[in-house]
Amino acid sequence: MSNNDRAAVEQLNSVYGELTAEIGQVIVGQQAVIEQVLMAVFCRGHALLVGVPGLAKTMLVSTLAQALDLTFRRIQFTPDLMPADITGTDVLEVDPETGHRGFRFVQGPVFANMLLADEINRTPPKTQAALLEAMQERHVTVGERTMHLPAPFFVLATQNPIEQEGTYPLPEAQLDRFLFNIIVDYPSAKEEREIIRRVTGPSTATIKPLMNAQDILELQEIVRRLPVGDHVIDFAAALVRATRPKEKESPEFVREMVAWGAGPRAGIGIISAAKAHAVLRGRFHATTRDVAAVAAPVLRHRVLTTFNAEAAGITSDEIIRRLLAKLAPREDLKV
Repeated sequence: MSNNDRAAVEQLNSVYGELTAEIGQVIVGQQAVIEQVLMAVFCRGHALLVGVPGLAKTMLVSTLAQALDLTFRRIQFTPDLMPADITGTDVLEVDPETGHRGFRFVQGPVFANMLLADEINRTPPKTQAALLEAMQERHVTVGERTMHLPAPFFVLATQNPIEQEGTYPLPEAQLDRFLFNIIVDYPSAKEEREIIRRVTGPSTATIKPLMNAQDILELQEIVRRLPVGDHVIDFAAALVRATRPKEKESPEFVREMVAWGAGPRAGIGIISAAKAHAVLRGRFHATTRDVAAVAAPVLRHRVLTTFNAEAAGITSDEIIRRLLAKLAPREDLKV
């Protein structure tokens, strides 16, 4: 790495503490969730936030957008939402002076740096698919025109894991577009008391922007340039391949409990996320410890368990934990 890159990594490490402090004025706890969302931002990934209602998922995303000084839009997904409601549509306009008629494209909410897709599983597949091109290609196509989205661009989608009646589960092809599947859990007893105290008292929090879009684009390039040893890539590849029940190197418990394993995009995501994990800690190279730290959020939505595993209460997180225990270097198990 160049001296400029090293200086930028050190600066981000110091700004990271300030970012969490700024967000902490509004969001109580959820440190792991905040870190994973930031990692997704710094390696150009999208994230799926899964948690029951009332855990401040929407507030977290909007607060983060303020702290990063990014344009923010929210889409509340509903069964009657149409693709044009996301991407935008042509509107017929009449010039009052000349009487000339013409079409003008009105941009949809997808034209923002940070897009919150709230309860994405409440809208039909046709509308869910409208996000696919935007997430993968960073542009949308309307008619014969292709329009690029602002840079940087991130989709942060939320899902309620409990209520499945009247929902449309995301297909595997779209789930694979998300770098992370982030579990947003209940707060601790101490955190819950602080949440009640803050929400029912006077609000005094003011979020100060600590970065901007250009800073993030530069940091994304630095994360891409971060060196990774061959043994780290070998570990990530071995971990991903071990999730596939038909591979000869797969453990017996994977053959019994996994219906479908992770694809090559998972290995790419693990290394990208491991680099971001290292950078946030002020380190100048990614290690196998970083790979172990990001394995669960990258793999949990890409490993599909069998019916027998579900009946026995074995989740994809448990499969990943067992794989790490079997494959990771001993010193990397405590992450």
